[in-house]
Amino acid sequence: MSRFVLLSPNGDFDQKLRAAVAHGLRGSVQTIASDILPAGPAELFALLNQEQPEVLIIGPDVPYEEALRFAKVFDVQLPGLSLVLVSDVQPEFLLQAMRAGIRDILSPQADAAEIRVLLERACQSFATRHRSPETQQTENGKGLVIGVFSPKGGVGKTTLATNIAIGLGQIAPMSVVIVDLDLQFGDVASGLYLNPEHTVTDAVTPAAAQDSLVLKAFLTVHPAGIYALCAPPNPVDADHITPDQTTRLLEQLAQEFQYVVLDTAPGMPEIGLAAMEQCTDVVWVSAMDIPSLRGLRSGLEVLRQLDIMPESRHVVLNMADAKAGLNVQDVESTIGAPVDVSVPRSRAVALSTNRGIPVLQESRKDPAVKSLRQLVERFDPAWRAQAQRKLHRRVVI
Repeated sequence: MSRFVLLSPNGDFDQKLRAAVAHGLRGSVQTIASDILPAGPAELFALLNQEQPEVLIIGPDVPYEEALRFAKVFDVQLPGLSLVLVSDVQPEFLLQAMRAGIRDILSPQADAAEIRVLLERACQSFATRHRSPETQQTENGKGLVIGVFSPKGGVGKTTLATNIAIGLGQIAPMSVVIVDLDLQFGDVASGLYLNPEHTVTDAVTPAAAQDSLVLKAFLTVHPAGIYALCAPPNPVDADHITPDQTTRLLEQLAQEFQYVVLDTAPGMPEIGLAAMEQCTDVVWVSAMDIPSLRGLRSGLEVLRQLDIMPESRHVVLNMADAKAGLNVQDVESTIGAPVDVSVPRSRAVALSTNRGIPVLQESRKDPAVKSLRQLVERFDPAWRAQAQRKLHRRVVI
């Protein structure tokens, strides 16, 4: 079976698509080299010897109006297929294309890596829509929303959040999105070496809030197979984003993704509290110093009083150092809670942060890498099924 079918007379794009598929994707490409698209599924399948592909790619040189007509027909008659439009469509036509049944839009100038990421995403969407009803029932509900919080700044929240997202992306490719809710001074973009075209400001607009397809168009794809929604570049823009908008945004993302990872601002701003109420899991981060530990203890006490503490809590001791004069027992007695994961101080982690390449994105042997993988493992459904009653365990450093 041809997993991908290209509908386009553009030979250059045909070659680029085939090269992208050949170097990283399972399946083959079949091309129908015409700018006049089939009238419907029956005519298309006749050209394909009655085979049904997973992804239909409407390539360059197909008139935009013809692409919309084709998408509308297939969206009604065969909604399970993933339709990708290759076009430099103007922003005002984006919503129109999505509502016609186009699942994703790809620039004709996209390189092979971008094409592979988008096609992998389209295949995953196809697989999701073709799960059996029994499977859908067992996986019913929203994705995990994992918030990374700390009352104090400078404890490595962004480093942990980006590594959690990268690690989960290795478990569930194209099913992870990281959101930077440190809206004034967020560093997710630099932590992932991204230069996003869109940010949280775009994602909370009325159009995005009303249509998740529009929202997903504002996400930035990372080469490691995850999505990112970065903080606005201008801190002033943070003043125009409300807690209610944040709540709606996280509700939408949890419906679309298996994992939603949140990097938050230090302290307990309104946006952070609104986000916490949407979290299924909270990762509390502290460095190995008394001010950080006392801040975490105070924060936990306040949240208990407000009764908004998520049941699944994970305490991470970051940049742990046995020579700091404290041990894990001292930390636990100070914060009044057990430590779940201890991440030792590491030059490899510091270097990866400065490079914008999370350490879990590379194959490194380092004690910190091992600890970070243990943290990521806590969100793996297989691990959670076995250890649901043992989420809190003593660690040693």
